[in-house]
Amino acid sequence: MTKRKIEIFSAGCPVCEQAVASVQAAACPSCEVEVRSMQDPAAAAAALGYGVRSLPAVVIDGQLASCCQGRGLELDQLRSLGLGQP
Repeated sequence: MTKRKIEIFSAGCPVCEQAVASVQAAACPSCEVEVRSMQDPAAAAAALGYGVRSLPAVVIDGQLASCCQGRGLELDQLRSLGLGQP
């Protein structure tokens, strides 16, 4: 049986912990789930390599899940809401 590798990148906050619990509950016996703390420099480097921009994030067999893509800090949007303006 081939194992599916699932990596969950987490900051350890309540939102991340809920995501971890949800993924673990949905995993099947052929899923190998690994929770990777962003406090670990190796995990942070791996997350950067996958293109993770916000947490929590899930990578399955080396591919960042589409639901975890394209998020993150957008300075242009924040500026349009008043960031950096008196």
